[in-house]
Amino acid sequence: MPNVVILGSTGSIGTQTLDVLQHLPGYRPIALAAGRNTALLKSQIERFRPQRAAVAEQMAAELLQKECGLPVGYGPGALCELAALPEADIVVVALVGAAGVEPTLAALKAGKRVALANKESLVIAGHLVQEYLSQIIPVDSEHSALWHCLYGRERDQVDSLVLTASGGPFLNRPESLAEVSIEAALNHPRWRMGGKISIDSATLMNKGLEVIEAHWLFGFPYDRIEVVIHPESIIHSLIRLKDGSYLAQLGPTDMRIPIQYALTYPEVHPTPVKPLDLVEVGSLTFAAVDRERFPSLDLAYAAGRAGGEQPVALNAANEVAVELFLAGRIRFTDIARLVEDVTRAFSGQSFLSLEQILDVDRRARQLAQNWASSGKPIPRGDQ
Repeated sequence: MPNVVILGSTGSIGTQTLDVLQHLPGYRPIALAAGRNTALLKSQIERFRPQRAAVAEQMAAELLQKECGLPVGYGPGALCELAALPEADIVVVALVGAAGVEPTLAALKAGKRVALANKESLVIAGHLVQEYLSQIIPVDSEHSALWHCLYGRERDQVDSLVLTASGGPFLNRPESLAEVSIEAALNHPRWRMGGKISIDSATLMNKGLEVIEAHWLFGFPYDRIEVVIHPESIIHSLIRLKDGSYLAQLGPTDMRIPIQYALTYPEVHPTPVKPLDLVEVGSLTFAAVDRERFPSLDLAYAAGRAGGEQPVALNAANEVAVELFLAGRIRFTDIARLVEDVTRAFSGQSFLSLEQILDVDRRARQLAQNWASSGKPIPRGDQ
C-alpha cells in the first residue's frame, strides 16, 4: 500500500488528490499539511485518518493536535519533516509559490517520488532540482501531457515541445484590460483552480512559468518550447517530431487525471472522470498568442533565458503582484508592469544556492511592495 503525503491538502490540487485517493485502492494518505484553513484540514483528518499533519502557525497546530489526537507540526520545518517521512512513498507537493521549494528538495533528497504541482520549485530552483529529475512526475496538465507524449521516445527524434494555453477569460475581450474586475479575472472558462493560478492564467504568466518548468523537466532549450492558444483545452500539450508530425495528449479538463497518473506512474488506472467524447467536442481550434496584449509570457521567456537571479525575481514579483491585484491595490495591467520592473533590477548571476535563492526572493518581494507604494519604475540594476 503506497503511503502518500500531501503538502497543501486544502488547496485545489490537494482536495482533488484526496478525491483521487478515495477511488484508488491501495493508496493511503499518511500525512496532510495545510496553511491556515484549519477547519477544512480538520475535516480531512477526521475523514482520512492520517498519522500526522502540519499547519502554518503554532497556536493552530496545538489546537488541532488537541482536537484530533495526532501529532501536528507547524511552519516550514514541519513541511520538510513530513516531506522526508521514512514511511512515505509519494509526496504530493501542492503548495503554492516559493514556499514549496524547500519541502520539494527535502522530499527529493530523502529519495521520495514527488508528484510535483509546485512549478516554482523548477522555476526558481531548477538547477538544484535537476539532479533528482528521475524522482519527479509532473502534475500540471501540460507537463503531464508532455510526459505522456515523450514516454519511451528518444529525444533526438523530437523537434519542439508545444504547450497549449486556453487564453484565459480575456482571450476575446475587445476592450482594454486595464479596468477588468477581480471577479472577471478569476472566472476561468475551462478549469477549476485556486485564485493565484487563475490570475496567472488570465495574464498568461502561468504559461510563461510552465515554459521555464518544461525547460528544466525535459531539457529542451527555450527556442524549442512553443506556446499556442487552444481555447477548448482538450489538447493539453503536443510534441512536434523532426519529420514534421505531431503527437498530442487529449483529455477532459479535469486535474484528477494528471494527479492520478503522477501517483500510479507508469501504470494507468480507471478514474472517476467521464471520458472525453470526441463527437461532443466537435472541433479544435488554435491561435497565436497576442504578445502585446499579454506581455507576461515574453517576460518569463526572457527571465528563463537570462537564468540566475531573474527567474527568482520574476516569480517573487509576480506572486506579490497577484496578491496586490486581488487586494484591489493595483490594476490588472499593472501586474506585468510591476513584474518587468522588478525582474530587470536583478542580474543573471548563476548557480545560486538555496540560501541565495531565498535572499533574492525576499529582496524582490520588497521591491515589488515598494513599487506598489510609490508607483515609480525601479531603476535597472537597483537591488
